[in-house]
Amino acid sequence: MLPHRDGHDHRARRTSFAVQRPYVHEGTIADHLFFIAGGIVSVMLGVTILVQGWQFGWGWYGAVLLVGWLITAYLTLPRLHRILTAIYVPNYFIGRARTSDGLLGDPVNVAVVGNESQLHRAMLDAGWTKADDITAQSTWRIVATTLTRRSYDEAPVSPLFLFGRRQDFAYQQEVDGNPGKRHHVRFWRCPDGWLLPGGRRVDWLAAGTYDRAVGFSLFTLQITHKIDENTDIERDHIVRTVTDARDDVRVTVIEDFSTGYHSRNGGGDSIITDGDLPVLDVRSLPLDPELESADRDESGAPILDSTGHDERPGEVAREIWKRRPLALVVGCALAVLSALIGVARFLWQLRNFDVIAELRLERIAASDLGLETDDDVVRAVWIVVIAVSAVIVLVQLVLALLAARGVAGARVMLMAVLLAASIGTLALSSAQVLGQVGLLIDLSTMLLLVAALLALSSTASREFVAARRYRRRAARILRRGR
Repeated sequence: MLPHRDGHDHRARRTSFAVQRPYVHEGTIADHLFFIAGGIVSVMLGVTILVQGWQFGWGWYGAVLLVGWLITAYLTLPRLHRILTAIYVPNYFIGRARTSDGLLGDPVNVAVVGNESQLHRAMLDAGWTKADDITAQSTWRIVATTLTRRSYDEAPVSPLFLFGRRQDFAYQQEVDGNPGKRHHVRFWRCPDGWLLPGGRRVDWLAAGTYDRAVGFSLFTLQITHKIDENTDIERDHIVRTVTDARDDVRVTVIEDFSTGYHSRNGGGDSIITDGDLPVLDVRSLPLDPELESADRDESGAPILDSTGHDERPGEVAREIWKRRPLALVVGCALAVLSALIGVARFLWQLRNFDVIAELRLERIAASDLGLETDDDVVRAVWIVVIAVSAVIVLVQLVLALLAARGVAGARVMLMAVLLAASIGTLALSSAQVLGQVGLLIDLSTMLLLVAALLALSSTASREFVAARRYRRRAARILRRGR
């Protein structure tokens, strides 16, 4: 590295914003093992549903296949992609956003220089509509409007990640009142001091694509929007609408910013681009404080997960995970619910005790147990099963509450219990013993166990616990110093 003309190396003093591997902390190996185990168990669950689902009868097998598809598309394949992409996807800026599953997403094809309110003003004047955030209400509304083919101008867009975080906001233009077709563009604020490859400074990066229809993702089988492959057309549409609406917006183009390529995005849709990057300069627009977003705390959003390889440097990561992520809360809640359904499973088995007795208890003589009658055996089994069920519920409840508070050991122990329960339920399923109802209980229990394990082993849950442990340790050191 050559020194500056004054003898000092100014580049050496720059803050590095390169995406890095996670800082090492206690439990890292266990976390990775549970992360991989969750993916394996989810595969086993999908296979179990497909193999044992025939017991519902052919009339119900369609519903069983639907459940199998949901598990495969929204649990199994995303976790497998997260495991694999953490290995082979580059962990630095390459001009592509990433999906929450770690797959390469849409290309970054627009840059902006200017204040946030100026950017909002430019997009609004150009006829774009700011997309709603993803909430339960907006999700239900976009499903309903898609099915009924009604207009929803503010429909939310799926999250994509850049700089280790989801987009700050997005804009869109619906086409012919059809929610399945729309122009849309996501915006990310660049970190302070971050430079584009080549050394140019911009304030915002954006990824714009055109949704042409609703279909299935090639990589995850999830229902998603399918984009038009020529993303340069959408890029030019964004620039043209802004410059046509505002004569004072200037545009420069960084030619061959990236090599022109043909690829696929996270949904498996083809992408064609020439690699040029237009830069919109909106600094001449008036400032409007009312258009400024409230102070954004990245940890305040309900983070479902982050891409497994997009770990920020240690200090920044601890700032991101100050708030309890939704993944951790959902995982703990599902753990408690699975324990309660597990109790129902035991109780159902006991209601069919005569079947179980033929398989198991006939091998146990009453004299061996010191009991005199079969009724005594039944009573003893009732007591043991109820006691074991109560202990399981109590242990999972306590561990779930401690894990929700950010206690690292509790989360690891809870994942161990969930993994053991998942394997045990898969291995000792009562499907062939108790018929359709028993199979339904077993499949419900396994689904909750696997979903809880995947949520608790997510990057969001892991980093929140690590950040909480770091803050507690720092507080103890500070108290000792005082």
